[in-house]
Amino acid sequence: MAKLYFYYSAMNAGKTTTLLQSAYNYHERGMRTRILTPMLDNRAGEGVVASRIGLRANGMRFARADDLLALIDADIAENGKLDCVLVDEAQFLSKAQVWQLSDVVDRRGIPVLAFGLRTDFRGELFEGSQYLLA
Repeated sequence: MAKLYFYYSAMNAGKTTTLLQSAYNYHERGMRTRILTPMLDNRAGEGVVASRIGLRANGMRFARADDLLALIDADIAENGKLDCVLVDEAQFLSKAQVWQLSDVVDRRGIPVLAFGLRTDFRGELFEGSQYLLA
């Protein structure tokens, strides 16, 4: 049974490294993953997910208004079976996108691993984190 997981921790705690390691572990077993990364995060380049220790992978960029279920369905139609979706900087998801990811899990049977911050520097929940926790 597929599930939606939310891994959160402080900045510089290794979330992206863990995401990239998870993707590697799936690939090592012959499974296909899709990494999603928000358009506003272009620190390592557009569509590149990179850890501070030098690991990197290409990701599919998404905007706040994008329908993530539709993006995943299009990816499957183009590339075939998908075994896992990994989301970097998940705190930037909208409420609707969190629900779309839950549809990826419930309707498509694909596990989703989301990684991000829980709160901002004032201790306020990010929107994406709020609904991932809920």
